[in-house]
Amino acid sequence: MKRPNGHNGMPGGYTLKRINMNFSESLKKNREFRNVYQNGKSYANRYLVMYIMKNDFNKNRVGISVSKKIGNSIVRHRLTRLIRESYRLNEDKFLCGYDIVIISRIGAKGRGYREIESALIHLGNLHRIIES
Repeated sequence: MKRPNGHNGMPGGYTLKRINMNFSESLKKNREFRNVYQNGKSYANRYLVMYIMKNDFNKNRVGISVSKKIGNSIVRHRLTRLIRESYRLNEDKFLCGYDIVIISRIGAKGRGYREIESALIHLGNLHRIIES
């Protein structure tokens, strides 16, 4: 049976849309995270810690870390999604050419999108990587 265009088996004919960060890639390897921790500069607020380090690319590479101390996997994944979405929606404000590691603190547990977004932008301003 042939499916209509755009139909991927989701109920109601919905399609999944891939979220794309235009100016960024992900930090994935442990050694990439360690390099930013050891050689980067950090600032923190109540909810997040941000390490940054200049890279040789014209893109930002972003890594997000949420410790098991924060809560179970559901809580950790929710926080990861909130941080990623906050960055994605504001990435055009960030200067390019940095490796950025964002670490969630215990205070971020149970916080909403606006509070996480505000904390992320605050740290970007402290690091002076947000365009005015």
